Amino acid sequence: MSTYRVAAYRPEWADAWNQLVSQAKNATFLFHRSFMEYHADRFKDASQCIFKGDKLVALFPANLKEDQWVSHGGLSYGGLVIPPSVKFNNYVEMLLALFEAADEQGIIQVVMKAMPDIYCTQPSQELDYLSFIAGAKTLKVESASTIDLRNPLPIQSNRYEGVKKAKKLGLTIKQSTDFKGFWQEILIPNLEARHEAKPVHTAEEIAALQLDFSENIHLFLVYDKSRMVGGCVVFETQTTAHVQYIAAGADRQQLGTLDLLFDHLIMMEFDHLNYFDFGISTVDGGLELNSGLLYWKECFGARTTANKTYGFDPKKTEKLKGLL
Repeated sequence: MSTYRVAAYRPEWADAWNQLVSQAKNATFLFHRSFMEYHADRFKDASQCIFKGDKLVALFPANLKEDQWVSHGGLSYGGLVIPPSVKFNNYVEMLLALFEAADEQGIIQVVMKAMPDIYCTQPSQELDYLSFIAGAKTLKVESASTIDLRNPLPIQSNRYEGVKKAKKLGLTIKQSTDFKGFWQEILIPNLEARHEAKPVHTAEEIAALQLDFSENIHLFLVYDKSRMVGGCVVFETQTTAHVQYIAAGADRQQLGTLDLLFDHLIMMEFDHLNYFDFGISTVDGGLELNSGLLYWKECFGARTTANKTYGFDPKKTEKLKGLL
């Protein structure tokens, strides 16, 4: 009989859930229930709680997609959330308990987004290793670009030219809460024109989230005198600044808008953290690379990190059991 018991998340466990998130080695504020539930209407929550006796010891933020448990579709990463005290054998036992519960409920695949190392406070690659042992499918490998702020590479001269141009023109940067203005004037038109896409969050959603997570969600805007010409939204975690949205007007090259902005963010605003994460430069699950976007990020000193997603068959657990 397993040491661990798995149960579907219940609202009365919110405080215990959030407490574990705050202590985990591989969690960020995105796993807080207040953040997860802003888009509850878009996803059927299937988050799982793992108990040892009456104590909550691990979490799996997830939603139901047909007959799959999926690392929550509203989040950039996921997997099994655990405190730093959990050792390898315990992790294997928890994963087996999760798969047993999934199988009992007719779930045919458990999709897990591995937590990128840059967001972890302790080494946390158990899932990567166990996906190999279990014969899990690698469903996605997305190419992201990250700066190690503890050992940064120099920003290339072509980006500094833009910085100097912007300073000469008198562009300024302000931290703001004008999400509505940025969304309407810059972000939505930019995404529609360049990518035929829309922001994941509405302006109202991101503004409400910023009120709840004011120390984590930041909006920086660039102005040419009084005219807004660009900006970005940054999610700050314990280790990493992640760029969630970037956009600038059509005259960004002539003004050096984004060069000025990211030089400022990297060198001044977030230099106290370990990493600056520009996010992915791929679409179609990583199969298509935007090489121009990747090069632009590399000019600031970013280098490649990989975001991986695995698909586990909950019936295929013999090799995992063999580790115990």
